Order: sequence, then C-alpha cells, then structure tokens
Amino acid sequence: MFTKVFAHRGASKQAPENTMEAFKLAYELGADGIETDVQLTKDHVPVLIHDEHLKRTTDGTGYVKDLTWDQLKMLDAGSWFSSKFTGASILSLEEFLQWIQSKSLYLNIELKNNKIDYEHLESIVYEQVAYYQLLDRTIMSTFNPNSIKRMSSSYQAKEIALLTSKRNKNIIPYAKELGANALHIKYSLLRPKLVKQCKEENISIRVYTVNKRRRMIRCYMSGCDGIFTDVPDKALKYRNLVQSQ
Repeated sequence: MFTKVFAHRGASKQAPENTMEAFKLAYELGADGIETDVQLTKDHVPVLIHDEHLKRTTDGTGYVKDLTWDQLKMLDAGSWFSSKFTGASILSLEEFLQWIQSKSLYLNIELKNNKIDYEHLESIVYEQVAYYQLLDRTIMSTFNPNSIKRMSSSYQAKEIALLTSKRNKNIIPYAKELGANALHIKYSLLRPKLVKQCKEENISIRVYTVNKRRRMIRCYMSGCDGIFTDVPDKALKYRNLVQSQ
C-alpha cells in the first residue's frame, strides 16, 4: 500500500482553490484524490468554498449562508489569485460530482460545519454523493464531533474522518467512540506510534497540509494512508523517489 496524494482544494498553489481550474489541474498532474470544502447557501445548495465569509476568495462580501446559489455563482472566484483566472466561479457540489464521476479519483469532502453548524448539511451532501454513486471512493471529514456522530448513526459512508489539530493521547478511542473510522491530523501531530496504533485499530490516518519535501518524505516513510497537499506534482515526485529506494 502506498500513501495517497490528495490535492488540497485542488492544485491550490497553481490555481485558485476549490475552483474547477484547480481540480482539473490536480487531475492532470496525477493526484490520487481531491480534497474540497462544502458549505450551504441560503437556499440550501451545497457549494465548494473553504471560508464562511466570501471576502478572501471572491469579489463578493458577506457570508455564504446569507446568499442564494444564484447570487453566489455570479461571483468571481479567480481574480484574487491571478488575473489569468478572472471569471472562475464558485462550484456547486453537484457540478463537481458530475465532473469527478468519470475520473479515477478519490474524493475527500470536508464539511465546514465547525463554526456554523449547518442544519442538514450531512444528509444533503450524503444524498448527492450517493446519487452519483461515489460513496465507495468518498471520505467525509469534519472537525465537528457532533457531525461525526450524526453521520455514523445515519449514513453508510465508506469513511468518516475526524479532523484534529490538537494533541490528545486518547484520540483513537475518542474518534471511535464518535463513530469515525479515519483520523485526519495536522502534520505537527504525526508520530510513528500514532500511525502504528491506527493500523492496529483499523483506523485510516492521513496528514494535512503537507507542502515541504522533508515533511512529505517523513509522511511516506511513516506509512500513513494519505497526505493533503497544495502541490500534488511535488508530492508525487517525492513519493516516487521514496518508493524507488
């Protein structure tokens, strides 16, 4: 088994994050999977954007939750990154699933419900993923422990991952108690002992956000199941070097 490379919000060092341009580039570069973020519009359409507020990555203002899908899709989500990407737009989850359905890519959907606990976000996302028959290659992840509980009790997702940036010596039993069967950790938490314990408990472990060569190699050598990176081309290059040794 080799460590899978997930393009974090697409190839987000080379194209505006969470746009079709970033996803297409990640696919062309050979990433194993794509990580993206989902929030809900005012009219309950799941859309791909990391921040709750629109200011950083679009020419809009206000919160995602306060605008309708029709309003959001008119915004420019590319010119903040580079004039080359002027006109790039926010995607709905459905548009993204339609695109990825025919691609040999894994998918990690992060539910952005740790700051705003969107009502019914889990069910809306799950139903769309199921409709496009992508459950077998989709990971659902969140920092929100209550969301983990809701998903594990109600949905047959292949993998439900608890995201964490905090050190916790009991993180594996805690994750299992919530109903998670995967753990996504900040790089600073990576330890050989934790990887070993996860494997013993049949818990997948993946690491975010890994962009430096030394850190990538350490992840590969540790045997973790996956990394999330903004530079999938570099991650694949260094993985190949490690595997060829």
